[in-house]
Amino acid sequence: MKKEVINSSLFMEEELIHFQEGLFGFEEYKTFLPLPVEEDNDAVLCLQSTENTELSFIIMNPFYLKEDYRPELSLADYKNLGTEDAGVLSFYVICVIGTLSEQSTVNLKCPIVVNTESRQAAQVILASEEYRMRHALSEFQKKGD
Repeated sequence: MKKEVINSSLFMEEELIHFQEGLFGFEEYKTFLPLPVEEDNDAVLCLQSTENTELSFIIMNPFYLKEDYRPELSLADYKNLGTEDAGVLSFYVICVIGTLSEQSTVNLKCPIVVNTESRQAAQVILASEEYRMRHALSEFQKKGD
């Protein structure tokens, strides 16, 4: 077990996730470290590149936003992730933070999918027309919040 440091965060090699094809628009970066924004809460994470410390993304667990989120992967997606078992997959969506909170969006159409056993990851495009690339975060705020 090798411990390393990135942006003053100590991590183990096993915590890294590896993208065979990178993220859309950032294909050259293949290895990332998911860092919790809040301790003991996996709703919001910072996805930090290990190859470029200036590159990071805010990602969210989509099931915290939309309990009925049902991403359906293609057979090719399962093959790229090295599994046929949906039970070993975790899903995250990229969040774009706007200057004003009502301008912040999440991409439910192209989630990041992580095989939790192999740490292999991919950003996929869902076939469903139900999900868009830009859903306002305000769509998911519960009444009374």
